[in-house]
Amino acid sequence: MSEKQPPITVEQFRETAARIETQVARVIVGQQAIVRHVLIGLIAGGHILLEGVPGLGKTMLVRTLADALDLHFSRIQFTPDLMPADIVGTDILEEDDRGNRTFRFQQGPIFANLVLADEINRATPKTQSALLEAMQEQRVTVSKTTYTLPSPFLVLATQNPIEMEGTYPLPEAQLDRFTFKLNVHFPAADELAEILNRTTRQSEPKASQAADGDTILAMGELARGVAIASHVNEYAVRLLLATHPDNEHAPAAVKRFVRYGASPRGAQAMILGAKISVLLGGRYNISFEDLQAMAFPALRHRIILNFEGEAEGITTDDVIGEIVKRVTP
Repeated sequence: MSEKQPPITVEQFRETAARIETQVARVIVGQQAIVRHVLIGLIAGGHILLEGVPGLGKTMLVRTLADALDLHFSRIQFTPDLMPADIVGTDILEEDDRGNRTFRFQQGPIFANLVLADEINRATPKTQSALLEAMQEQRVTVSKTTYTLPSPFLVLATQNPIEMEGTYPLPEAQLDRFTFKLNVHFPAADELAEILNRTTRQSEPKASQAADGDTILAMGELARGVAIASHVNEYAVRLLLATHPDNEHAPAAVKRFVRYGASPRGAQAMILGAKISVLLGGRYNISFEDLQAMAFPALRHRIILNFEGEAEGITTDDVIGEIVKRVTP
């Protein structure tokens, strides 16, 4: 965060978030819950995975956020022939006027504040893994040299449902790097009519700047300072442990349908998301209901179903719903 950026107040936090959501709503029709969760993820400094069939505005949402925050934006279209060097960059050989040859690092599109990884699961696992170091440590290593990425650094990835043609499942280690996974649903009839109205005119609406990167970092610092009661923190632990089939307190659905439970990052995402959520709602204390609401986006991609669960059409949201119901505060 820049030294010129002073700490912000809770009221400034809410006003800034409201301005961002207002600007996004000028372009994106409906999807208020998706926009709110993406904003929470951005403030948390986490990465977001958006899943939905093509054409639902996932890419447009990310572009609109970049406009509203005036961040350096970069888009990577993931395809089966995309290579890791196409993402992180590579050393190129240059020759000067005297004929001397030297290697110079050519930065890849990962060197941006807001990186859109479009259709991330259309690339091979080898290429997908090129994002791991960047997402976890905000740096990349090329030819034994490490380069630091700009701050803030956020990856928003779009993913097509795995049942569609030409998709590869994301490695579990990479899925775990995403703070939230959000399911983007098809718009309702009235929303679809408004989408057509906005997008078939001579000029389409565009978001104006509502904040900047330093402000987002300051909002994240403020949110991390929100206190959490010990018994609420302990409830987050019990929710996470209940995702593991070998835990004695796991619900029957978990023991029957889950192969692997969520990692500690799942609990971190729940708590940090809840801290930001209560500030957005004008409150200062985290309730059990706040953690329950954050359990779905924070855990749905971190729970791995077994063969029986997949064969019976069970979703991870079904499992999380059972956990929330059975694990009492």
